[in-house]
Amino acid sequence: MSGTPGFSLFWRTLLLLVMLLAGGVFAWVQTLRAMEFEPRALQESQRVARLVNLASGALSLADGGSRAALLKAMDQPPSRLLPRRADDRVEPFEVDSFSRRLGSELRAALGPDTELAGSVDGQPGPWVGFRVGQDRFWMQAASEQRPPPATGPWPLWLGIALLVTLLGSVITARLINRPLKQLSFAASRIRDGDLESQLDENTRTIEIREVNRGFNRMARELARVEEDRAVMLAGISHDLRTPLARLRLETEMSVADEEARRNMALDIDQLDAIIDKFMDYARPGDTELQVVHVATLLERAMAGFRDTSQIRITSRVPRDLLVLADETELGRVFLNLFENARRYGRGTDTGIADVRVSAQTAGSWVILSVRDHGPGVAPEKLPQLTTPFFRGDAARTAATGAGLGLAIVDKAMQRMGGTLELANAPEGGLVAHLRLQGEGPPGAQGSRRRQQ
Repeated sequence: MSGTPGFSLFWRTLLLLVMLLAGGVFAWVQTLRAMEFEPRALQESQRVARLVNLASGALSLADGGSRAALLKAMDQPPSRLLPRRADDRVEPFEVDSFSRRLGSELRAALGPDTELAGSVDGQPGPWVGFRVGQDRFWMQAASEQRPPPATGPWPLWLGIALLVTLLGSVITARLINRPLKQLSFAASRIRDGDLESQLDENTRTIEIREVNRGFNRMARELARVEEDRAVMLAGISHDLRTPLARLRLETEMSVADEEARRNMALDIDQLDAIIDKFMDYARPGDTELQVVHVATLLERAMAGFRDTSQIRITSRVPRDLLVLADETELGRVFLNLFENARRYGRGTDTGIADVRVSAQTAGSWVILSVRDHGPGVAPEKLPQLTTPFFRGDAARTAATGAGLGLAIVDKAMQRMGGTLELANAPEGGLVAHLRLQGEGPPGAQGSRRRQQ
């Protein structure tokens, strides 16, 4: 499997929606603030420019005494007129976006040399500096249009907008990904062999409805193909037995040479065994799960391999070990594994297949391990061993066979709700790990049905 990190489609959709909507909220906030600052700054600049022009014109027309009286009369808030001194303590005016915008408009109206101050001698402004002849003055124009700072309800509403955006993104992502999740779940059931899985064909979304209809058609077609395959294999296997029986009878009666007769009988037996494999592989997928006594079942399976010159089987399974399985299916699993070891798992020094069966528990599961001490299998070919008709390397294919033994084991394990894992043992040989449900609580000990 690839080691590339990733995350689900739900989280990717949610992340994209959150980024898009959050960016949209931020852009709208900035747009609204800009739309608010523009008319306010323009209106305020016009008001201040009128006051400054009015004061400048009045000072220009007044003589010395009249100018002093005018300055005294206008030294009243909120619009004060003061002479500028060299020791005035001046603080900058353009400290935020609104004041910078207002300063730009005032310079456009009064001239580029217009001086602006946020406060003069501790008195808040804005203050506008202008010149009348050789004299310089400050004009205080208290702002009535300055927007409140962003410490009131504005951040609260922005937070609420982002929260609503997040919740809406979660709901939208779930709605978008729900049919895809259902499709993924149905596909996984098809992969596990449940060909009866169907999707809703009446959904309102046209594209999803078409996808669901196509998926259902595919599932029905796969079920039909699987049924036809099983019927075909079973039919062929059944029809071949009659001519094989006649061949065996003819061989026994007509062939005089004893060795030739024995070899022909062995070939016919091998053909019959291959037909049995086809019948097992084509078996329907309904299985009853019941509590099975593993040690007793193993003894029955081992009884069919008594020729110690070919195979020796040792069981280390506890006598009281119980699993939920189908007794016939599990017995067929052991028979196929033992036969596979007898054919391909013989030791290179003794020529005998030494097979060990052990068990261990993992939570509610039981893992049965069947290991031989043969040459093993190339690691890159291990995943292919359960493929029907696949053969491994020459070391494990010295004997003839149908190539269905491990495929039958894998299919039987799936029917019983378990798994098969094949690996090379560290000390050599092939080991098959059978993972089955443990006996479970009393309420789970009755019969259960698994459908492949």
